[in-house]
Amino acid sequence: MEGITYVNTEKIILREINKATAKDLIVKHHYTHSWTSCRYALGIFYRGNQEDVFGNSEQLIGCMVYGFPIGRSAVSSISETLTNDEVLELTRLYIHDGYGSNIESYCLGQSFKWIREHAPKVKVLLSYADPDHYHLGKIYQATNWLYQKDIKLVDSYELSLVDEPYDWIHSRSVVGRWGSCKIDTLKVELGNDGHTEFWWKKISNKHRYIQIITPNRKERKLLMKNLKHPISEYPKQLEDTTKNIEHYTTITPNTDGGFW
Repeated sequence: MEGITYVNTEKIILREINKATAKDLIVKHHYTHSWTSCRYALGIFYRGNQEDVFGNSEQLIGCMVYGFPIGRSAVSSISETLTNDEVLELTRLYIHDGYGSNIESYCLGQSFKWIREHAPKVKVLLSYADPDHYHLGKIYQATNWLYQKDIKLVDSYELSLVDEPYDWIHSRSVVGRWGSCKIDTLKVELGNDGHTEFWWKKISNKHRYIQIITPNRKERKLLMKNLKHPISEYPKQLEDTTKNIEHYTTITPNTDGGFW
């Protein structure tokens, strides 16, 4: 297609790297700027035309991180026939721009081959696309993952102390700092901290994708038969998540003196 460039797949190399290197890359460049569960860190290298003084022409341009699923019931929510060591979650994926529009989908496909070879017990991969960060999961759709919608996760919330573009604090951190997620309590606690207003929203359910990678046809057929949730059509449009944002005014603490 005109205007679209594709990666030269002959120059892409995928291999395991140490977790410290992957962590540094993810924290610096991934949109979350945070580390996560990691069982395997796969570096994405690009073989250039020039060698350095050591004769190396490969440049680390990204990585993908697979870890055991973070949610306690994530595995059983796929199928009761699966055990915890048979599922990996793609927890992070980052690649520098400028290497072709299809590089992410190509590298995902290569990672399936790597896992089949180096972690043969793994039968299913799991990943999520976050609509609150304007993600539909296009790369999963391009690599034929199965989409499961309406998976009810535990309700979570985010709080921001500033207006647009907001600076969201997850409910886990909110509880740690102010002791509660209840609006009435936060009005008082944030008021005591000198804040006059805050913004609050329920975190949208993430789009969930699964990829069955076992090469055993009988196992694949059995897994498809025993999936706990039905397969749905891919989502095509982002929802307006700003409609979930609520604005509140805090309660100013009473600083009046008085006799007692």
